Amino acid sequence: MKRSLIIWCIVIYAGLFCRISHASWYEVTGSSAIVSSEKEARLHALEDAIYKAVNFSGADIGSISNLRPLLESERSEYQFSNSEVRYIIVDDVVKRGGNIFVKARVDIYPSATACHINQYKKTFLIGNIDIASPQQAVMGQIYSVGDDFATVINRQLDKESASFISVGTTDFEISGKYPERLKMIAGDTGAQYIMGGTITDLTATIEQNLLSKDQTNRQFALELTVFDGKTGNEIYQKKYREVAVWPFARTSKVDTTSARFWASTYGTMMLRISRNIMLDLESEISCKITLPEVIAKWDNKITIDLGRIHGVEAGDKLKLWHTGSFIDQRGLPRNKVSETDVTLTVSRVYENEAELSIDQPELASSVRIGDVMHKLL
Repeated sequence: MKRSLIIWCIVIYAGLFCRISHASWYEVTGSSAIVSSEKEARLHALEDAIYKAVNFSGADIGSISNLRPLLESERSEYQFSNSEVRYIIVDDVVKRGGNIFVKARVDIYPSATACHINQYKKTFLIGNIDIASPQQAVMGQIYSVGDDFATVINRQLDKESASFISVGTTDFEISGKYPERLKMIAGDTGAQYIMGGTITDLTATIEQNLLSKDQTNRQFALELTVFDGKTGNEIYQKKYREVAVWPFARTSKVDTTSARFWASTYGTMMLRISRNIMLDLESEISCKITLPEVIAKWDNKITIDLGRIHGVEAGDKLKLWHTGSFIDQRGLPRNKVSETDVTLTVSRVYENEAELSIDQPELASSVRIGDVMHKLL
């Protein structure tokens, strides 16, 4: 009895130790420029600190989007459930040089089942971002700010995203009015998703001060839409709006590709929006299943359209699904996907493609180009 009690205590202690060993505290400092209020700047600085901690820890950055509404109250401690971020302690808030700096400790418990761990990376094509009212871009002559912002989003997904990789930008019009065109563009570029957007507000207001120089505040509003490259259908839409100080002379021409612009208060605000776009996509789309497609077949082997950059590794196991189409009773074309008993093993990996061997040679004849598959966990 005594021996059993000792063993039971050891088991409990080991379980507690394992749980503690996986959780870690990260001490980070986030910053944000003060624009509309110190309260809003504190919120942005705290978000910046959390992003740094979560990104460094390897946890799911998509979980940050769900925390934003809970951070709006000014507290020194925050506790969360059902999140990899368990606890936040704000140690210090400092105002210096027109900026707010928040020093915080973040308790993170990374999950081994996060979507960016279990799924292959999804490919995005970034469409150029139009300006709804070009006359609003007269101040600074920033007519190309939309295209330059698309390049920033492209770089953001390519360098910092855990679940996505960008295949570049395109000059083609990205519109839900032409789903067949979107499918063709996606097929030509190898994109699973296509992003389009429109800047709807670039207006400015002047804040007049008696004892100091007048301040120009400028809006930045963006409507973002994501389309599925396989169907051409819209799957996600969100609007973003921020305001920041416009630090340039109202009559000057501003180069929106320059480091001077992106290091300014206005450029920093746009960079924060680009990061929020990435985090929202991580939250909303990262868990959608990634479906590699059969693009070539010979003997007992096939080639798929995902490779090393998407996270494919030799030895991965995948299950095959047949794809097809039919016309419904209303005369509308429909797609269908049917599960099969065919499994495949990755034998060779290239940059953007991979070779797989069919595990059941007797079923090899049923595999067709255009079939899709999913990774077995």
